[in-house]
Amino acid sequence: MKTIQFREAIAQAMSEEMRRDETVYLMGEEVAEYNGAYKASKGMLDEFGPDRVIDTPISELGFSGIGVGSAMNGNRPIIEFMTFNFSLVGIDQIINNAAKMRQMSGGQFNIPIVFRGPTASAGQLGATHSQAFESWYANTPGLKVIVPSNPYDAKGLLKAAIRDDDPVIFMESEQMYGDKGEVPEEEYVLPIGKADIKREGSDVTIVSFGKIIKICYKAAEELEKEGISCEIIDLRTIRPMDHEAILESVKKTNRLVIVEEAWPFGNIATEITYQVQSQAFDFLDAPIVKINTADTPAPYSPVLLEEWLPNHNDVIKAVKKVMYKE
Repeated sequence: MKTIQFREAIAQAMSEEMRRDETVYLMGEEVAEYNGAYKASKGMLDEFGPDRVIDTPISELGFSGIGVGSAMNGNRPIIEFMTFNFSLVGIDQIINNAAKMRQMSGGQFNIPIVFRGPTASAGQLGATHSQAFESWYANTPGLKVIVPSNPYDAKGLLKAAIRDDDPVIFMESEQMYGDKGEVPEEEYVLPIGKADIKREGSDVTIVSFGKIIKICYKAAEELEKEGISCEIIDLRTIRPMDHEAILESVKKTNRLVIVEEAWPFGNIATEITYQVQSQAFDFLDAPIVKINTADTPAPYSPVLLEEWLPNHNDVIKAVKKVMYKE
């Protein structure tokens, strides 16, 4: 095992798949000459050349459409958005073409394409650069949605996404690119649609994903000092979701807290809440609690931003609430 940064895990996954399959290529803003806006494609232009690591104009609709057409013709494009906030400019190609083409063509066209880049907030970037889009894309039949939380998962899941014959939305975070973790030097691929129990526990289940899961680890450590044992499930894949992993954990702990960096209305936590109450209601000893951002656009002020985002104290309070220890 070697300790590497999240950005290095992304670069390794893309490079290994490009060496393995000549139909794989990377396209997006600043991915080539600048080595990626967050240096997640560092060195790739030198190795693969400008035909396979392609800088684009600032035109998300244009290069998203090129990617979809290329996938229809037998290639496996990786389309990088500088942020998924910018994907709104190209969302027509993602939703109306990439996601729907297989059904609309009667199965004549697969769209093996990966759209990847950072999602949600990343500090003082303002309202138009801080939105979480997981629930938007997970709402779309035909798309798979992956949100890894660490370098090991990122590499294994990105390799799986590139090999998948369906369009995949792969979401990262500017605030995770420098995170370090152990990654095997040998080949490995992780299954799409399989959650991971990051911490075993017996008193309460905490479900989360992406960078916000780190506040769950901190909360669990503090709660352990008070004799409360938390089981933490990292979804990793939002769609298809591993409902069984959540249900089995809730049947053991009888309590559920869901932590998500997204607005409160119509999000992933809402879907999980519905699934658990419909399939494991008799196992619940307390109402489900979900933790989200405030129901406003992201503020720019660091003081307001801190209040807007979920934090580990919010998780501690929620766990004590479902434990009736307030």
